[in-house]
Amino acid sequence: MNLSLPQIQALFGVSSQGAAAGNAATAIPALRRATEAGAEAKGIAQERKDPVSLTALAQFRQALDKAGSIEAALSDPRILKVVMPALGLPDQAGSPALARKALLSDPDDRNGLAARLGATWQAAARTLGVFEAGLDGLRDPAMVQRLSDAFLKYQYRSGLDDQQAGLADALYFLESARNAEDVFDVLGDAVLRRVVTGALGLPDQIAIQGVEAQGRAVTSRLKLEALQDDRAVRKLAERYLIAAANRAAEGQAAAPTDPFAIIAGLSIRA
Repeated sequence: MNLSLPQIQALFGVSSQGAAAGNAATAIPALRRATEAGAEAKGIAQERKDPVSLTALAQFRQALDKAGSIEAALSDPRILKVVMPALGLPDQAGSPALARKALLSDPDDRNGLAARLGATWQAAARTLGVFEAGLDGLRDPAMVQRLSDAFLKYQYRSGLDDQQAGLADALYFLESARNAEDVFDVLGDAVLRRVVTGALGLPDQIAIQGVEAQGRAVTSRLKLEALQDDRAVRKLAERYLIAAANRAAEGQAAAPTDPFAIIAGLSIRA
């Protein structure tokens, strides 16, 4: 059977136009549009109608109603799928054991797991409050609404990355950078880390170094007081966006966009 070019593109999920998510020239205008007054509220309002988000929230509430304990609730993937992004830890939704132990630890205990994992985890445990309130606290209507709203905000921002690489990170950075009290707060927050190291041009390989060495690499290029300056924070976000756009472009250039080339590559590996 002979396949046409459109059929091959559909089969392998390849667009004839490529998969570019903005470029360096569109990075700053994209950030400007995203931070205009009312832009985020409008985007979140649209997200409230999205069937994927609505399904995730419905499953979250159903699982929460059926949970027999706080431990069971924080082990349920339907609950973590909403809770972890809402708390600023979307990458941890697939780590139920860690999430359960950290969120159930005392956020005010400096030796507790949440505190030892960094400022983001500590803030998440404090916001959720299940160390003291347990399952009833998680089921509280105000908490359910707060988590649902935060999840929708996360979903909206994640969708912005389809338009401009790194835009969701940049928005988070603009509102959260001033919360970092020291360089370890920056390194302990996945998004702050990505933005700062990306804006400073630090290589990914820095992650294999000890945390003290990583901290010195950051502070040798950035005065942490700058994170309290709105203009300086904005400049860092813009630099990160440009770097993210360039990296995305490099990745697309390295990847084969010709569907016939993809098929040839598959046959070679086979």
